[in-house]
Parts: sequence; C-alpha cells; structure tokens
Amino acid sequence: MYNQIMDILKINKLNAGFETETGFAQVLFDVNINLKQGKTLAIVGESGCGKTLTAMSVINLLPETLKIISGEIIYNGNNLLDLNQKQISKIRGREIALIPQDPMTSLNPLYTVENQLVEGILTHLDCTKEEAYKLALDALDMVRISNAKERMKNYPHELSGGMKQRIIIAMALCAKAKIIIADEPTTALDVTVQAQILELLKQLQKDLNTSIILITHDLGVVRENADYINIMYAGRIVERAKCENLFDNPKHPYTQALLNAVPKADSKVLENIKGVPPRLGVTISGCPFSPRCKQSFDKCTHQMPQMHIFNDDSCVSCHLY
Repeated sequence: MYNQIMDILKINKLNAGFETETGFAQVLFDVNINLKQGKTLAIVGESGCGKTLTAMSVINLLPETLKIISGEIIYNGNNLLDLNQKQISKIRGREIALIPQDPMTSLNPLYTVENQLVEGILTHLDCTKEEAYKLALDALDMVRISNAKERMKNYPHELSGGMKQRIIIAMALCAKAKIIIADEPTTALDVTVQAQILELLKQLQKDLNTSIILITHDLGVVRENADYINIMYAGRIVERAKCENLFDNPKHPYTQALLNAVPKADSKVLENIKGVPPRLGVTISGCPFSPRCKQSFDKCTHQMPQMHIFNDDSCVSCHLY
C-alpha cells in the first residue's frame, strides 16, 4: 500500500511567487508532494508548469527574485524552509543531491574530474585527501566508467555528454546522498545514452535504497522509471497516483491529453493539446486547464476544483469528480 512506505520527504502546501512591477505574481499553489523511501517520484508537466521550481525549493537553489510565502518542506523531522544558508548547505549535496538538466555546463571547465570529485567529498565528509581519492574512484566504478584513474585526470571538455552525466551522478554517490533530484537528466543526451543513464539510476537506487525525484515532460521515461507520478499544471498538482494506475486509468483531462499526445506504434495520428498553458503568475479564477479542456463546462471557468481522493490513494483536482 502507498501509505505503508515511509515518507523521506514531504512538501506541504508550498506557495511561492515573484515580485513584479504590477504586484506579486504567484507561481506555486498549495503544492503537496510525498517522496517515499527508496522510490522514484516523477513530477510531470509542460515547460513552465513549476516542476523545477518545486524541486529546487527543497535545496534552496531558487532565483533570488522568487519568494516562498508559505508551506513546509519536511526532511528528517525538520522544516528545510526554517534553516539558514549554512545549515541548508550541509544538507545540499551531502544528503540531497542534484543531477542538473544540462551535463555540458554543470562541471567546472577549469578543473579536472579528480579536483571536482575530491573537493566535493572533502567538503561533505570527514576524511583525508587519500581517502577522498579512493571514494572518488569507487564512485566512478559504480557509475560504470572504465579506466577510472585515467578519467580522473580529464577536464570536462575531454568527456562526452553521457560521460559528464555519469560524473555528476558519481558526485551524488560520493556523498552517499539519501535523495537525488534528477532534473530532466537525459535532455541533452542521445537516445542510447539516455537509456544507459536511466538504467544506471535504477540500479543505483536498487543497490543503495536512494529516493529519487525525477523531473521530466517525457511520459515514456516516467513509465519505465517511476513508482509514483505527480502531474503538474500552471503551478498546481492536478493529479497524483501510482505509476501503473495513472497509465491504466488517467483521471484528469490534462493527464489524458498528455498520454494521447505520446506517439504510438499502431497509430498514424498524433493528438496535440490545443492552446498553450497560462503564463506563471497570471491570476486564474477557474480551473487553469479549462481553456484547453475538451470536457470543460461552465463551472470550470469560474471555480477552482478541489482535490478529490480515491480509495487507491490517487487524487485528482477536477470538477468531473
């Protein structure tokens, strides 16, 4: 059962926004997320829906102009939003690690792989430089990088995109992070390397019982790699379910539209979602998806739907239920 597995991270009613010339523009609305120990939670939605902002809130890597106005992010019994910069820095990278979206720009071009791995280990762990070097080699072996000692001498420009992504994953392993936030971890990689990186994450999760937040717009990636899914639209979670339940029985019209837009081998027609998502910060009186929804009716345009919870622990924010 969904509730029998321990929550390692809980985001409760997170609200955030930007100060603009015309006033405060809210971009996250009562976001609730539960990450289970040893499981993968996918946050899925179109670009600009707020999924990266939600995940970056966990490790306080937000734009300076973004302000969290209310909510909780509970990890190890503590609300991370109450911690100061020094306290959150001890958790970031050490216990909650980030695999950023673009491996090409995530490593410092002026330092070797050894410099960057060893420095990270010395920052987070109490060990000697020699011990840090050994841990770095072990991490490279775990991410299946051959000739690890030679690779340690390389600069980032000497590595392929897939190799750089493996180095970044190795950085998370060096610190033995309990949670990994993978922000579109395969976007800049070709299809073959994408599959290798995702398979690597699955194997490491199995070996180390790591919890993963997977941020993506690719439902194909989600189906093969996630245990639970949160569908996000216009800064709100609109549907939450176990992976198999969501694909077998999508409840929200937006989720249904996303699945219908996935190319299928037995179909020559590709359904697109008409219209565009509302810009983050725009005030919406009704359901934010109603202008694009084929099932919209009068109530949808002027009243925000409440979250409806089903017996299987899935839930959906829609007036149809």
